[in-house]
Amino acid sequence: MEITYVLSQIDSISVRIIESTKSNVLLFYGEMGVGKTTLITSLAKQLGVTETVSSPTFSIVNEYRTSDDKVLYHFDAYRLNQEEEILDIGFEEYLDQGDWIFIEWPEKIARFIPENSQIIHISMNEIGERLIKLT
Repeated sequence: MEITYVLSQIDSISVRIIESTKSNVLLFYGEMGVGKTTLITSLAKQLGVTETVSSPTFSIVNEYRTSDDKVLYHFDAYRLNQEEEILDIGFEEYLDQGDWIFIEWPEKIARFIPENSQIIHISMNEIGERLIKLT
């Protein structure tokens, strides 16, 4: 599925993503500043997260409670120098819990990503619209 949207449509796009995903692990690919964290913030809102969502660039992972008492783990692998560093924070245990896992910069930890993950590519066209491609 490919979706082109402007920022004012992000909440409706997030609903479509949540409804169509077949995985609890969502991978967010895209250049710096394209809107990965913005989309994740909207997805979290659709899942009932009421806390302020921010990128865990320095902490690597942030944890949020959803309205159905599940947990959303938001990872940002950008600052990792080696894939194995993700294991130092117990990444495999997070995956085993069955909660929502959203990962920015998943290419930095490609060896440890589950096969059934939902891939979301975000790009921006020349007029500022974002293109989301789910695979």
